Amino acid sequence: MERKLTAILAADVQGYSRLMGTDEEGTLRMLTAYREVTDALIQQYRGRIVGTAGDSILAEFASAVDAVQCAVAIQQALKEKNAALPPERQMAFRIGINVGDVIVEGPQIYGDGVNIAARLEALAEGGGICLSGTVYDQVETKLPLGYESLGEQAVKNIAKPVRVYRVVEPGITATAQGRGDATAFRPTSTLPLPDKPSIIVLPFVNLSNDSEQEYFSDGLTEDITTDLSQLSSLFVISRNSAFTYKGKTTKVQDISREMGVRYVLEGSVRKAGERVRITAQLIDATTDHHLWAARYDRPLTDIFAVQDEIVRKIVTTLKLQVSLWEQGVQVRKTTANLDAYDAWLRGQEYFWRFTPEANAQARQLFEQAIVLDPQYAAASTSLAATYWRDWWQGTPDPQALDHALAWAQKALELDASLASAHIILAQVYVWQKQHERAIAEGRRAIALDPNDATAYQALGDILSHAGQPEEALEMREKSMRLNPQYPPIYLNNLGYTYFLLRRYEEAIDALKQSLSLNPHLGVAHVNLAVVYAEAGLEKEAQAEGAEILRCSPDFTLEVARRRLPFKEPVQAERYLGALRKAGLK
Repeated sequence: MERKLTAILAADVQGYSRLMGTDEEGTLRMLTAYREVTDALIQQYRGRIVGTAGDSILAEFASAVDAVQCAVAIQQALKEKNAALPPERQMAFRIGINVGDVIVEGPQIYGDGVNIAARLEALAEGGGICLSGTVYDQVETKLPLGYESLGEQAVKNIAKPVRVYRVVEPGITATAQGRGDATAFRPTSTLPLPDKPSIIVLPFVNLSNDSEQEYFSDGLTEDITTDLSQLSSLFVISRNSAFTYKGKTTKVQDISREMGVRYVLEGSVRKAGERVRITAQLIDATTDHHLWAARYDRPLTDIFAVQDEIVRKIVTTLKLQVSLWEQGVQVRKTTANLDAYDAWLRGQEYFWRFTPEANAQARQLFEQAIVLDPQYAAASTSLAATYWRDWWQGTPDPQALDHALAWAQKALELDASLASAHIILAQVYVWQKQHERAIAEGRRAIALDPNDATAYQALGDILSHAGQPEEALEMREKSMRLNPQYPPIYLNNLGYTYFLLRRYEEAIDALKQSLSLNPHLGVAHVNLAVVYAEAGLEKEAQAEGAEILRCSPDFTLEVARRRLPFKEPVQAERYLGALRKAGLK
């Protein structure tokens, strides 16, 4: 067998099936025209096309630098071609690049090196590029590009997690204007311990022979975190921050300093057939002392009972004060249908990828869970969350917000203690200008889950738009403490609240930090333009206004007005007036 080390570029068209379903002949003509561009650029950058099946492209390059430069050129050229088309007919390619050892058989190449490139392509946004860590290491200092770390990703049929980076060179990736997902985080720092017992639940390690079972161990971690989070006598680090340690070997003392917690829960999961083995151990991370450890060999049907036992063991070990109401909440209202639970877990794995395609796949799985068990409240909540995310990301579906409302209400009919469903209701109500109802739902969510960073962020948004920025600032600070590895959108939201309080210097600092983590966070550019304008920094405001239009040529004051759910019209006019000063029409 001949082997060689090569750079592999894999690409396909985002939403190709939808385009074909709308206009099959027109889509094929467009694909042919776009392929003329991609094929010419691959040749120009000294690449070789290995295969083309349907809408996909597989090419190899002798140099990682050539492969990345080619990918950038492709995305820039296709962006220009798409600009002349209506959004629903645009054809956006996703590109993944890996450097790896491959098997050569005639003109074809095979092996994990190719498979990883294909998995990276699936992680990329339409118009975007994802790189493996091996590519990033070779091009980081050689090309004038920016990169966002997506951390280590478990990908299908690959034994070990893959380091992934997203290229953020201006003009080629649309890291969803205004979305700001968990793609880049601030550097860690030493945090003080809270005034109550504090804990982080590290991602349980998947010990199953099948790497595809990763979703199951992640789901177990999330379930235990949620259960602990409902205890008011405990301080619990958010799931998002905890998962930044996934696949990494980190000393518990370092985790304690970085997260500002005393206790660490870690464990492993081995799922085989109809049985599951779970190990768990609780560690005092300040002393590296193991407080207890347990192993559970059970039928898969006992999975929820095992989770409850782990939570109860932590409560008794830490001598937590648990109210009668909280004890009642701990008796979970879940599903007896393991197929429904499995579908929900798989949906969660897609949901946390933060891409429109993954969100659509998550929705299908949540719908499947509901078909299997119509009384499964968590599945209804998760389905509502997919519609909320679609609406927030600017979906063309005009009923997305209504669907989010209906499914959140359905979830609460089944289980009124679901904090996540109350959060969705709160977010829907504020965009419907029902501010008092939104505040009530936000406060209810926090009462049910006093450690939910998302709930504090949501209530901060609501209070900001309801004319209560002082309390909103408190909510921002609490959420950032619960989620120390917060995404850049948190800093944007903080800057926005500072703006409402007319604390312009602090607002500018927070918004600049947000953009340093994610240069393509469109809403942060908009907010920074507003702050500069109000602070009398006309030159800087005009520069940000130009940047907004460069990233989003269709952005207007009317677009901004539709995204401002202020209770008082005077606040909306204040914001729009600042945008006018920044040069927006």
